[in-house]
Amino acid sequence: MVVPPGEDPAVGQTPPVLEGFSFDGSPVKIDPADGRAKVVIFVAHWCPHCQREVPLLVQWQRDGLVPSGLDVIGIATSSDPASPNFPPSEWLAREEFPALWPVMADSGEKTAATAMGVSGFPFFVLIDADGKVALRISGEVEMDALTEQINKALGS
Repeated sequence: MVVPPGEDPAVGQTPPVLEGFSFDGSPVKIDPADGRAKVVIFVAHWCPHCQREVPLLVQWQRDGLVPSGLDVIGIATSSDPASPNFPPSEWLAREEFPALWPVMADSGEKTAATAMGVSGFPFFVLIDADGKVALRISGEVEMDALTEQINKALGS
């Protein structure tokens, strides 16, 4: 679900810097002030919508549809050892997501998800090159529509 920019209080705001680690222990930092447009994608390993969306995102990259100059960062959040595809690191590796983009493991308290106002999965946060939230989307999105919405929000 796309919240119209005029109705999403996060649009136009500066999101927090997010810092954590990838599954291999490498540091991951998402800094809105680094001058690069980025989409941060929150996924949960147990979420059927995420399980359908992640392969589409991988194909989005392979098909060359990711808007030029856009960084893509994944955040695996809301882990539950009793749910499907646990651990999320193995699920995402099978889908080849971390081979394309950095993936940060959220804390057990879901610090990153809470900081970005995640309301469902998957959850996309587009941050423009000026470091402001340009768009937030919750739920499954077709890749053509995602590309169009990102380009529109970034004025490309």
